[in-house]
Amino acid sequence: MSQTSRPAPESLTIRRPDDWHLHFRDGATMRAVVPHTARQFARAIVMPNLSPPVTTAQMAANYRARIMAAVPEGLDFAPLMTAYLTDDTDPEDLARGFADGVLTAAKLYPAGATTNSASGVTDIRRIDAVLERMAAIGMPLCIHGEVTDAEVDIFDREAEFIERVLAPLVARLPQLKVILEHITTEQAVDFLEAAGPQVAATITPQHLHINRNAILVGGIRPHMFCLPVAKRERHRLALRRAATSGSAKYFLGTDSAPHHRRDKESACGCAGIFNAPFALESYLAVFDEEDALDRFEAFASLNGPRFYGLPANEDRITLERVSVTVPDEVSGGETAIVPFHAGETLAWRLVD
Repeated sequence: MSQTSRPAPESLTIRRPDDWHLHFRDGATMRAVVPHTARQFARAIVMPNLSPPVTTAQMAANYRARIMAAVPEGLDFAPLMTAYLTDDTDPEDLARGFADGVLTAAKLYPAGATTNSASGVTDIRRIDAVLERMAAIGMPLCIHGEVTDAEVDIFDREAEFIERVLAPLVARLPQLKVILEHITTEQAVDFLEAAGPQVAATITPQHLHINRNAILVGGIRPHMFCLPVAKRERHRLALRRAATSGSAKYFLGTDSAPHHRRDKESACGCAGIFNAPFALESYLAVFDEEDALDRFEAFASLNGPRFYGLPANEDRITLERVSVTVPDEVSGGETAIVPFHAGETLAWRLVD
């Protein structure tokens, strides 16, 4: 007897999601981009790589106040703050900030790995006392997982970091909660699958949609450039399998990173993809294509809170199968930003 396929659902209602990794920047840019996230997500882990970076609990509290002032009236949104680790981070300041609820996590940027990371950690063993204190109090560590050695190919930097830095760290401090952020490689998926329950990962929408051809074929496309850079197709497919697998180790983290058009389309070509305006629609397109709509709520709304030890959100959102066209550009405060999927049509729309 032939098996009939299930009819495609026309809508999907889930608990309101959270974004476990994104950038708001500051000033006019922040005020322009915060509403996109607050419209979709109840909470978001906010990256601290401002200039100067957010290195203390007091700086995080001040930044949180500026973000809250940018949340549109009537929207319920909570920024979850992180501290930027340096070689000189005070473990007691982190511990106090965590105990007081100012800090949710701390962020490890290897020095020079990405935007505004020059003040990052030069050698992870320099912050052993900080990491030991974090492990003792249950404070999560968010990691930008790339080595920065000039001799290492940019496409190999994540895999090298996992082998050289992350695996020894997890072995040394097995009780430390670690989130390997915005993973991009098959090696990262393999490491996560073999690691214990204290290790998890976020996955961005762009790394589920594009491989490195999107950046380079037909001319350089700066709006597809981010760090970690998109990799080969086999890595993209490994990420799609991981995200849609139902495993609790993976959860939503957009790494939405606003840069103005003029800065992306310059000699610099700044690293970062601004996906906040249609983040949920972008993710859901992948789960739809992979016939995994029934697993989207866990990835978007449940796995992250569970790992961070926070309650899942009680309110719900609905997405409907209605086409939506992504604009060519959106307001970035001072000037325009080109969003991810600019000019494309997505098959789902968040119901306001």
